[in-house]
Amino acid sequence: MITVDMFAMTDVGIKRDHNEDCVLITPSHGIAVLADGMGGYNAGEVASAMAVDIITEHMKDKIFNMPQAQIDKDIGFTGESVLLRQAIKKTNSSIYKTAQTQAECAGMGTTVLASAFYGSHITAAHVGDSRMYRLRDHKLTHVTDDHSLIHEQVQRGLLTADDARNSTIKNLVTRALGVAPEVEADIVEDIVRAEDLYLMCSDGLTDVVSDEDICKALIHGKNNLKKSCTQLIQMANNAGGPDNISIILILAKDSGRNKPGIFSRLFN
Repeated sequence: MITVDMFAMTDVGIKRDHNEDCVLITPSHGIAVLADGMGGYNAGEVASAMAVDIITEHMKDKIFNMPQAQIDKDIGFTGESVLLRQAIKKTNSSIYKTAQTQAECAGMGTTVLASAFYGSHITAAHVGDSRMYRLRDHKLTHVTDDHSLIHEQVQRGLLTADDARNSTIKNLVTRALGVAPEVEADIVEDIVRAEDLYLMCSDGLTDVVSDEDICKALIHGKNNLKKSCTQLIQMANNAGGPDNISIILILAKDSGRNKPGIFSRLFN
């Protein structure tokens, strides 16, 4: 059996005067959600808060009432993945309607990255450029791929990762919640192993801190999630802190050797 410890932290950064990021972890249900809002005076904060709340509540209401990790044969994903995609579609509709009907929220939107841990599985769903990484055996890999113009250029070989980090268009996303009536989330499923460490983060970290430096920090502080979150945020702020910075860390443990922590859910 596996337990997961979770810790979340968000910071305004150095150059912003308010925080439009929002994070929410629900360890009892294996759910973590991170959103990076945008648009209008305080409207980004509204969009990101709506995203984490609606997705979390949708998942909490239903995730325990389905067969665990059962594959939908028509689409090849687990029921939990289908549920998470439904939650994101519902959230998009709510944010879009609010943006269309409330003048103070006109033009608002948000990226979203949501994960669900169940059995020995994880589903990650995302829209935008907030990222999930996995640290396994001291190797850091991307779980998600950014929905951004700059990422598309890197994928086509037009820019290097270092070029992308210094580009003036690095914050132009190609998908976001709330900007259109419909949106499609990318879904990634993975098998979780004991000692895997998952990082969810907004672009306030990845725009200014390299994957190599993130990897070193995670390896060094793997067994203290709060300390690791604090260190990653400090690294982003030391690099100028141009944006809000949000971090969620999720560590998988073998319950036969480790007792569940305060942010834990036990999976059979």
